[in-house]
Amino acid sequence: MKYFYMFLSVFMLSQSFWSQKKLDRTLKKFNKESVPYIYTEDIKSTEETILLDTRKREEYEVSHLKNAIWVGHKKFNQEVLLSKIPDKAAPIIVYCSIGVRSENIGEKLVSMGYQNVKNLYGGIFEWKNKEHKVYNLNEKETDSIHAFSKHWGKLLTKGIKVYHKPEQ
Repeated sequence: MKYFYMFLSVFMLSQSFWSQKKLDRTLKKFNKESVPYIYTEDIKSTEETILLDTRKREEYEVSHLKNAIWVGHKKFNQEVLLSKIPDKAAPIIVYCSIGVRSENIGEKLVSMGYQNVKNLYGGIFEWKNKEHKVYNLNEKETDSIHAFSKHWGKLLTKGIKVYHKPEQ
C-alpha cells in the first residue's frame, strides 16, 4: 500500500508538470506577450484589482473569478467599458480560459489608454488548477469550469469540466 501511494504521488506530480509544459507551449504559440502576464501566485488580492472576464457569456455563467466583470470577446464594447472604468490608471487583470482571448482584449484596453493592464497567465484554468476559488452566477463557490472544448479542456486538471450552457 505504501508503494501505491508513492506511485500515485509521482503520477500526480508528473501529470501536473506535463500540463504546465503544454500550457507554456500553447501560450508561446498563440500569444505575442503584448500584454504583460500576471501569475496566480503574484495576485495578492482580487479586491484591489478590476477583473475582466473575456470569455463567452455561457462560460462566465458557469463560473468566474470573484467580482469579475464580464466583457466578452467578440461582443466587447469599448464605450460601456469606458463608462464602467473611467480611471485609466486602475489595475486591471483580463482573463479567459487560458490567456489567448484575454490578450486580445488587453491589447484593446491598452490602445484605449489603460496603463495598468495584465493578462492572467493560464487564465481561469490555471487559477483553478492552482486550487483558487471560482464562483457561479449566484456568487456561490463552485468547482465547475466551462472547459470551452474537449481539446482545450485537457489543460484544466482540477475542478469539474462543463461543456454546455448552464441551466437557468
